[in-house]
Amino acid sequence: MLEDADTHKVKRIEINPGGRLSYQYHHKRAEAWTIVQGTGRITLDGAIKDYATGETAIIPLGAKHRIENATDETVVFIEVQHGTYFGEDDIVRIEDDYDRS
Repeated sequence: MLEDADTHKVKRIEINPGGRLSYQYHHKRAEAWTIVQGTGRITLDGAIKDYATGETAIIPLGAKHRIENATDETVVFIEVQHGTYFGEDDIVRIEDDYDRS
């Protein structure tokens, strides 16, 4: 965690080669993901696009989203959450490789 405030939260997240986050959405927060290393394949409401270092994906409140690493290099991105609540129980998982609900 880089910063945790009442109005926002900032995280640095790494995705190993072949890894991906759950396909999810949130009721109380939106996010911006800025790729700082590698190329991340981001799914946003069903549309898939590769984002290179320096590019930012804007994830609106309620949008279904996921990032995956289809390369052989670690992907690192900075996630800025903004909204009214940042608890883990605001994650609604649609698909999850780790069987989390």
